Amino acid sequence: MAERRRKHPYAFLPVLNREERGGTVQRIQDAIRDAIVRLDFQPGESIDKSALCARLKVSRFPVSEALGKLAEEGFINVLPQRGTLVSRIDLADCRQAMFIRRALECEAMRSIAPAISDDLLKQLRTNLTAQRRVMATDDRDTFHALDLQFHDLLLGALGYERVASAVDAARANLDRMRLFMCTPTRQSATYAEHETILAALSARRPAEAARAMQLHLNAVMTELEDVAKINPNSVTADKGAD
Repeated sequence: MAERRRKHPYAFLPVLNREERGGTVQRIQDAIRDAIVRLDFQPGESIDKSALCARLKVSRFPVSEALGKLAEEGFINVLPQRGTLVSRIDLADCRQAMFIRRALECEAMRSIAPAISDDLLKQLRTNLTAQRRVMATDDRDTFHALDLQFHDLLLGALGYERVASAVDAARANLDRMRLFMCTPTRQSATYAEHETILAALSARRPAEAARAMQLHLNAVMTELEDVAKINPNSVTADKGAD
């Protein structure tokens, strides 16, 4: 990573396809957001617009527009005299996001469990098999993707697009913190918690499935709080529970 940054500060960003028509601002916004979530851009890091333009091979206007939209989303801070900075992770926002996830995903388990299909159970087992295999290689990014897929499979079975969108929006506030803490220990715990959720779903026991999901999300939030304490430069000061 250090060598790559010496060659170009933003080599982790994709070069946009100039032949693709339309949506330039959105594509720039998505590319920068993804890099922030992956922690390629560190919380508090200053962003060089000229370097962004050079890497993405675009003019300053769409870059400025994209950064403005990311500021509205809370990923960027535009500060007078200081320039454009990647926002620090807000622990209070994480708490609110997890509150939303608990409310919706636990209720989803109660709805899904009684009549869950054998096909969905098979997909969930396949996902957990992949999680176990990836854990052996300590591939953080792939494990994180499989973790998201596990939850997406469940929400997809619910069939409520607005619920899925609400959970997805809430997860965006948590993603950077989750990648901070996607250690082998947390991966192992997540896998075990997912196994418990799947066992309750396989038994078609809605109350147990909801409780297993609640315990899983509670455990994640507890670890997020611990990570925040040891990363004060990346996470905003704790202002107490909402």
